[in-house]
Amino acid sequence: MRRPDSGRDDQPVRSNDPPETDLHETDPFDEAATAKAVIDARGTVTEWSEGARRLLGHRPSEIVGRPAAALLADGATARSRTGALDPAALDPAALPDRWSGTVTLLHRNGERLDVRLLAHRRMTDADATEWLVVSPLAPTRTGPHADSPPLSEVEFMQSPCAMSIYDTRLRLRHVSEDMERLLGLTGDDVRGLRLPEAMPAPEIENIERHMLRVLETGEPQNLESSLRLPGHDHEFAWVVSIAPLWDGEGRKSGVAAAVHDRTRQNRAQQRLLLVNEASTRIGSALDVVSTARELADVAVPALADFVTVDLLPEDPRGGAEHFTGPRPGQVRLRRVALRSVLEGAPEALVEVGDTASYPDSAPAAEALFLQRGVMRKVTDSSVARWMDPGRAAKMRAYRFHSHMAVPLRARGTILGVATFSRHRSPAPFELDDLLLAEEITARAAVCIDNARRYTRERETALALQRSLLPRALPEHAAVEFAFRYLPADSGAGVGGDWFDVIPLSSSRVALVVGDVVGHGVQASATMGRLRTAVRTLADVDLPPDELLTHLDDLVNHLAAEASGGQAPGAAAEGAGDVGATCIYAVYDPVSRRCSLARAGHPQPAMVTPDGTVSFLDLPAGAPLGLGTLPFESVEVELREGSVLALFTNGLVESRERGLDESFAALRTALAHPAAPLEDTCDNVLKALLPGRPADDVALLLARTRALDASQVATWELDCDPAGVAQARRDVAGQLAAWGLEDAVFTTELVVSELVTNAIRYAQAPIQLRLIHDHSLICEVSDGSNTAPHLRRARVYDEGGRGLLLVAQLTRSWGTRQGSGGKTIWAEQALPVADGVGIWDVADVTDI
Repeated sequence: MRRPDSGRDDQPVRSNDPPETDLHETDPFDEAATAKAVIDARGTVTEWSEGARRLLGHRPSEIVGRPAAALLADGATARSRTGALDPAALDPAALPDRWSGTVTLLHRNGERLDVRLLAHRRMTDADATEWLVVSPLAPTRTGPHADSPPLSEVEFMQSPCAMSIYDTRLRLRHVSEDMERLLGLTGDDVRGLRLPEAMPAPEIENIERHMLRVLETGEPQNLESSLRLPGHDHEFAWVVSIAPLWDGEGRKSGVAAAVHDRTRQNRAQQRLLLVNEASTRIGSALDVVSTARELADVAVPALADFVTVDLLPEDPRGGAEHFTGPRPGQVRLRRVALRSVLEGAPEALVEVGDTASYPDSAPAAEALFLQRGVMRKVTDSSVARWMDPGRAAKMRAYRFHSHMAVPLRARGTILGVATFSRHRSPAPFELDDLLLAEEITARAAVCIDNARRYTRERETALALQRSLLPRALPEHAAVEFAFRYLPADSGAGVGGDWFDVIPLSSSRVALVVGDVVGHGVQASATMGRLRTAVRTLADVDLPPDELLTHLDDLVNHLAAEASGGQAPGAAAEGAGDVGATCIYAVYDPVSRRCSLARAGHPQPAMVTPDGTVSFLDLPAGAPLGLGTLPFESVEVELREGSVLALFTNGLVESRERGLDESFAALRTALAHPAAPLEDTCDNVLKALLPGRPADDVALLLARTRALDASQVATWELDCDPAGVAQARRDVAGQLAAWGLEDAVFTTELVVSELVTNAIRYAQAPIQLRLIHDHSLICEVSDGSNTAPHLRRARVYDEGGRGLLLVAQLTRSWGTRQGSGGKTIWAEQALPVADGVGIWDVADVTDI
């Protein structure tokens, strides 16, 4: 084969062709030593270099725009290492990504030349396909390096690693066997070419720039580079060492480049980084969906192009289905997360939240049955077995080629399966990829199991809490009220906040808000016990300070039980396990006075009818369960239409703002006393809790009402039995004035019994009071602290039946202690509209 040194002939050069010049002064690479041509997707020559002109004699103006096939000699052959090819193989549409071989071309003067070509497929900036075709020429230049001695085998052995040697024009002269295997080309394929011509890529051009620097400075260079080579489905990681070569006279004769493949080490390092990232990112929240989404986010694109996480349906026992081995049939899975390298995950057929069935031959089902990870290549036959036609069509459309399925297993239970797929990354999954997927999936499975367990416990606690809290409160004559309860978000868990509105005797009402320390079922259960205790203590009309004292004793006993049965006296030291705060208020609509006491609870807010907001200065008191300080009550007078706001600390304590700022925001939100209380509740929560609360929040608003003086009648009585008759006459007259004539008979009986008992067994002063509200309340107060009680009278006893008669005639009755004695009260339901009382005389004839 003859390789001409130049393409000069006797034909004149056209004026529009560039002149032939020697560029050795400005071109360190001797660009004209390579024949280059660019052919577009239609087979048309679009670029023609000076080296190509030297090789075949054609000027650029003569060949650019013409079909490349015109350069083939008649009967031309194309030969590669794999054998002879038809000349049509040079058709751009038939070329692979890279082709090398010998082709018979026609010189401009008609001479046939066997030329060794190397063709690279590449993409233009406009995403069009074109091919770069290169072929080296024999060096013909003169210049500063023209006298460089030829490179010898001895110089080749000077390289730090037997890889490749380049001359002073950075043309490949020697290639080791390792480099041939790496390139997928022989030394004959690339000899005489520059490195970017043998492997066109920006990374290779960077390596050549370092080689040029070594040639100029004589200093070795080292650099790291990553590149995907033709014929390989993964990216290589290289450490390239470049050193100058010197001849026997101390002159630079070229450079040697040694390439160290660190692909496996880099991939191992990337896997370790991915495992570390999974340990920090997965499980950031106690939420199943969030945890599954974090698993998918970590794996894409570092490990896979498409990831799905599917969970098994829960069985009636609250856990996931158990798989003991392969069995026929289909597996139903609910998708909880997916992630793709493609925006919008168009390759997904099952959306998040949907449930789908999978045959037992599908990788997801197989991984569940085998209880271990499986790795499968995607083929037409396998897709036909795994999926229905719709899914199979999607698999083919997006060119899925590799699958991994790993079961989500935690604490001996299979929760679901994570599937990893590749369709954009050309490399199939390897065993190391499966081990990595199993590692991060195992971490995610534990977090998902923790989230499921927490979710079940939280739902249980919420159900318990809802059953213990009032769902609806009855209307009361003393106050108009509204309330809100917000459980904490999933991070903090369900707490033990509670509230209550308790009707008391004499049209009074008790308002309660409390907060048990801790979260979870235990806190909810403790809350239920304390709420029941408060209702019981309120039923005996204890003042607020005494009620809190009794409640403190109860918490001490609960703490002792929690600490293992210690004596109550020792519970104060270990009461950290059980504790609570509470505020208790009693409002009397007759006197418009409110008595309050608190145990370590936030101070309440009071809003006057003119919109002034203040926080009542109550003695703080110790939290319940400490048993160290007494509780104190404070009594305040409230104007009708005032609003009391009782709340737990979850409303005002926040990481984003200070306590003073929270109280200022609460003051602003409450400064609208005329607004409906339901709207005020919403405004308060909106102002102080723009997101999910970190702790439970209980809020109770109560607008006070007052009984008119015309609804209350009071008489002071002497300790004279003769006064009983006068009391009956006064009561009858007052009931007539109220239009309650039908209630006179029953009320006279009740008054007779209560006043007689006070005169006979108690001491002065004695007072009789009637209250006309939604019911009729009769009260008799005296100066004695001895409480009456029911007893069973014998047949011939003359007394002992008075309180029994009162209990039968009234809806309820009771006694409460005061600072100067006691009060016995009895409440009657008012007669219905037709004049027939709830109690009829016939009802008491047998008493």
